Amino acid sequence: MIIIPVKEGENIDRALKKFKRKFEKTGVVKELRQRQQYDKPSAKRREQKIKAIYKQKMQNEEQNG
Repeated sequence: MIIIPVKEGENIDRALKKFKRKFEKTGVVKELRQRQQYDKPSAKRREQKIKAIYKQKMQNEEQNG
């Protein structure tokens, strides 16, 4: 359960913004979307490998140029 302390006289919009930020950090929506479809383990590994290659490429470009 997410608890947001609201100070006396604090704007409700600010409290709502805090709630949204905390809720986003929990990753509930992201996990829910991932569970809506099944991904084969081989497809997950392939996706991770592609991301790792991309990150490595970006780091190399940052160091070299």
